[in-house]
Amino acid sequence: MIKFEILRRRSASDPPYTATVSYDRDADTTVAEALTYINAEILTDDPVAWEHSCRQKKCGACAMLINGVPKLACDAWLRDYPEGVIRLAPLRKFPPVRDLMVDRSVMFENLKMLGAWLTENADGDTEGTAYDASRCLQCGCCLEVCPNFYAGGKFSGAAALAPASRLISEAQGADRKRLYGAYNERFYRGCGKSLSCRNICPAGIDTERLLVSSNAAAVWKRLFRRGKKK
Repeated sequence: MIKFEILRRRSASDPPYTATVSYDRDADTTVAEALTYINAEILTDDPVAWEHSCRQKKCGACAMLINGVPKLACDAWLRDYPEGVIRLAPLRKFPPVRDLMVDRSVMFENLKMLGAWLTENADGDTEGTAYDASRCLQCGCCLEVCPNFYAGGKFSGAAALAPASRLISEAQGADRKRLYGAYNERFYRGCGKSLSCRNICPAGIDTERLLVSSNAAAVWKRLFRRGKKK
């Protein structure tokens, strides 16, 4: 028997409350599958609101706090919680919507402010850093544990570092200059280098590697060139 303690709220303006549900099916399954069953068979009149899509660790939609740790529900196995209690709560760094749903649109707004796109054709070495960065799910787990990120702040966090690193490795000409300036403003100046994001990423992205590579390209090499000109 597994007891689910789910932090729920009717709407963003309503106070949260805890709902307790007993789950007595196979423990060799995921939190996502258990939630699907709970909604279909137990809480049929008032199902838990949560985001999900692929349920295969590919989209990042089902990110939530599971026993206080940000994880994907489709990648959290009931057998890994032998104490028999699983506490589910929404991510705390984003505005609440309902139950386990939050508004993560700030991540995409940050990408727009960072200008993380190319207007020119890429013509560079896209192996290594670019490939690693392309695996980012935009789930928000890294932002949940980051001590420097908060919604509405200038610091965009590792969720923006990943796509920015990929484009920095590919950018040419005017794109490169624009990305370098935006990276310095929206990421480099705000990152405290705590690397709390490094071990929490569901996709296993080496954020330290991306950080070192992007800092070298967008900050240190540029400062070195300025020094040589003087």
